[in-house]
Amino acid sequence: MRTDQWLSLLVIALMMAAFLWGRYRYDIVAAGSLLVAVAIGIVPVTEAFSGFSDDIVIIVASALVVSAAISRSGIMEIALRRFSPERRGPRVQLLILVAVVAVLSAFIKNIGALAIMIPVAFQMARKSRVSPSLFLMPMAFASLLGGLMTQIGTSPNIIVSRVREEITGTPFTMFDYTPVGAALTLAGIAFLAVFYKLLPERVKEQASLDEALRIKNYTTEARVTAQSSATGQSISWLQKPAQGDAMVTAIISNGDRKRSPLPDTVLKESDLLIIEGEQAALDRIVKEGKLQLSDRKHEKDTIKDVGSVEAVVGEHSQLIGLSAKDVSLFENTGLNLLAVSRRDKRFTERLGEIKIRNGDVLVLQGDLRRLPDLLREWGCLPLVERDLKLGSVRNSIVPLLILIVTMGATAFGGVPVAHAFFAAAFLMVVSGSLPLKDVYEHLDAPILIMLAALIPISDSLRTTGTTDIIASLLSKLAAMLPPSGALALILVAAMAVTPFLNNAATVLVMAPIAATFAENLGFRPDAFLMAVAIGAGCDFLTPIGHQCNTLVMGPGGYRFGDYARLGLPLSAIVLVVSIPMLLLVWPI
Repeated sequence: MRTDQWLSLLVIALMMAAFLWGRYRYDIVAAGSLLVAVAIGIVPVTEAFSGFSDDIVIIVASALVVSAAISRSGIMEIALRRFSPERRGPRVQLLILVAVVAVLSAFIKNIGALAIMIPVAFQMARKSRVSPSLFLMPMAFASLLGGLMTQIGTSPNIIVSRVREEITGTPFTMFDYTPVGAALTLAGIAFLAVFYKLLPERVKEQASLDEALRIKNYTTEARVTAQSSATGQSISWLQKPAQGDAMVTAIISNGDRKRSPLPDTVLKESDLLIIEGEQAALDRIVKEGKLQLSDRKHEKDTIKDVGSVEAVVGEHSQLIGLSAKDVSLFENTGLNLLAVSRRDKRFTERLGEIKIRNGDVLVLQGDLRRLPDLLREWGCLPLVERDLKLGSVRNSIVPLLILIVTMGATAFGGVPVAHAFFAAAFLMVVSGSLPLKDVYEHLDAPILIMLAALIPISDSLRTTGTTDIIASLLSKLAAMLPPSGALALILVAAMAVTPFLNNAATVLVMAPIAATFAENLGFRPDAFLMAVAIGAGCDFLTPIGHQCNTLVMGPGGYRFGDYARLGLPLSAIVLVVSIPMLLLVWPI
């Protein structure tokens, strides 16, 4: 081997060791490794930043935006309530999630299936009071397994079909992958449901201020109108979407007459409801009941950037001792007071009549461009900017339609995944499904930088000719093994190479090798090509071999070594199940 080939292997080995050590964050390790690779010449200077334009980076970034928009739409909350997660334990919830992701991945791109279900996983984790890390990695693995069942489920299947057509003149069909893929998926789901506790519970490295400043006792008011679905319904019906996180504390009817909010109390048109609870739960009640938060509306033509913010009333604030009604808040500033929170206090009066005190938290809706100046003038301190759903305008249908079209385009329209997801992310923003100010908060910069830095490093194995040497060694070794051993070797080699070449490149490198030595040994190539597709589609050991694994790394707070904890035994199961199934379905 030449010096540059040894150097390429050395840089990758040291990088993997640094990932496993965990002393430095993964993006720092990847960036440092890239600098070293450029300095010693195994990555050309002109190719150092080629990873930033790679399809994988675009797919992961776009999928994060699409997932955030779907989460914000509220569609996943409706689906979550169908599962009744509060009545089920984490194991059953995990089984539901991995099964749904696996089935979806068979018919749409696995990265898309995972992006759809990540918001559901977060909701389930929050309701069950467990870390999302309990669900996210098993879901990523299930998406990889589910993608093995059909030709369109994952890129390696499509490429292998093309290679078979070049070799034999006949490509694999849509469901040629199903017998082996379904067996692997069932075995994998069973393993994940039983042994998910091999995975340590993690939290995001950068604990968000959103979680630190979580406020549970907001009070808001909303009116029942003629268009409200809550008209004629009971209080218990209205409170059901909140799942115990919010409740109606008072009902004010015409003439300021108060009624007790008993569970069977029937709501009437024009009733004003005082509701207390968590912000997200309040939003679900308002949204599902089609209640009206405020009688005052902003002129859309004059105010284009309407949003909601939280602010803490300071010690010397001019608002202390006054109410929104006293200062004519809307008339003088154009702001709506949507909610108030005060420690250990339950309000039953109208929002506009609450006397503001030092330390109160206010939720204000209005022109986001004017709010900073107004808050300074009043002596209020804005909280960390968060995605406040209460009082925001959302459309549940538009993001769902965008997602459906995107999935259809990738599955049947021949549109590349990167292009389809980038277009979907763009449409989510311009349609208002995700506010522009929130887009960059959902792009996980450390993950994207790690990916972009790793791509040219991994490609150095190919450019230095190291992959050719590995392929030659595999061919020689396979020639000395029985058919099942040769098949297992190809599968293991594809699994091992995938983290460094990505799954599509692995197929392009390994499929011709597998077909060649199958021919040299006098075997049919089908089982060997299928083994390459399975190995390339089943990287469970690292977060870098497949974009699904990368997508959950940041949200799950995982470390590099966490993947092997759950992925190594799962890889062994894939190997044990695959070989006899391949020999049974595709005799050699």
